[in-house]
Amino acid sequence: MKEFKVNRRGLLQTATAGALGALAWQFAAQAAAAPSPVKILEPFHGAVLNRRHGKQTQAGLAIRVAGEAPPGGRVAVNGIACRRQANLFEAEVVLRDHETDLVAVCESGAERREDRVRVVWDRHSVPRYRFSIDDNSFFLRDIAQKQYASLFDCFYLKMLRGLHTKYGVKFTVNIYYTTGDDFSLPQFPDRYKGEWRDNSDWMKLAFHAYANDPDRPYQEASPEKLAADFDLVAAEIRRFAGEEAYAPPTVIHWAMTPHSAFKPLAERGVRVLSGNFRKGARGWDINYLWDDVVSEYLSRHDAWKDFESGIVFSRIDIVCNGVPVDRTAGTLEPLAHDPNMAEIMDLFTHEQYFWPFYRAYIPDHPQRLDTAIRWVTEHGYKPVFFHEGFLGI
Repeated sequence: MKEFKVNRRGLLQTATAGALGALAWQFAAQAAAAPSPVKILEPFHGAVLNRRHGKQTQAGLAIRVAGEAPPGGRVAVNGIACRRQANLFEAEVVLRDHETDLVAVCESGAERREDRVRVVWDRHSVPRYRFSIDDNSFFLRDIAQKQYASLFDCFYLKMLRGLHTKYGVKFTVNIYYTTGDDFSLPQFPDRYKGEWRDNSDWMKLAFHAYANDPDRPYQEASPEKLAADFDLVAAEIRRFAGEEAYAPPTVIHWAMTPHSAFKPLAERGVRVLSGNFRKGARGWDINYLWDDVVSEYLSRHDAWKDFESGIVFSRIDIVCNGVPVDRTAGTLEPLAHDPNMAEIMDLFTHEQYFWPFYRAYIPDHPQRLDTAIRWVTEHGYKPVFFHEGFLGI
């Protein structure tokens, strides 16, 4: 039997040699938050699993299930007898469906206890990436005010089209209803609808927020407020760009919303939301107000599913406006070697840094995008829209 040890994050992993010895078990907060006589510790409830997490065959995806239970009890996971060592157990289970409940049952005499988690099998997974751009409004104002003959007479869209032509990249462009006092979406003409449609295979428009300010506009807002702003922007996109160019949002401004907003978002077609899921001095932030356990998990995994809403949450891998060209490869390379973060690249940036009038203008911002997109392209990642299929596949 393989032996168990605990890695630095408190999760079970397999050792191939050496005695078990006296280990000071320090389980992750997932286990500590709800102690139980039987507990599945791996995989995580809501985990999105792909070929990198097990062995994919014609029968399904064979994965390792591990946990703890009282010594001496008989443990089975989905009816498969587990190997035991002290208070630990493990078994190999084959996932055959898109979603599977893993049920660990411990029987000792007349006593029967169980624990369960649900996981998602990303059956058709391939290395892929998406590119999302937040905080868009300046380019719409520019086109509306200058009345260009073509959308692509605006340098910003011309640049995006150039990157698409060069690499095949697809962009989700998340927009505001207004830039402030001088422009709002009803002022944008519908005479470009044909161009939006003709380029909708690689460029989609999506809701981001009503406006850039104030910061964190939906962190404490009612679901009704978020839904109303969503509908306002979505209606305008459909008016001036058409249904083909519309996409559900990829991220809500600042990625902070009450969980009561998830259902209204899902009802409006939202399937994936991205966030940073990074911990600072004040704790976890830009994390849709998820607790420490979920946030910590997402900080080191591509994705996690909230079964109550049906929304998958995705970890952003790079924000190009914050990463200089010479640091791009160093940011992405380690992720490509981590099985928990290698399959999906979530690329990101913000519109305002492209504009010379903006106080924090970044002159080489286009080069930063080019460098990131070139890196994922050269490493075999396919461009997708996350709202299509399951995470783009």
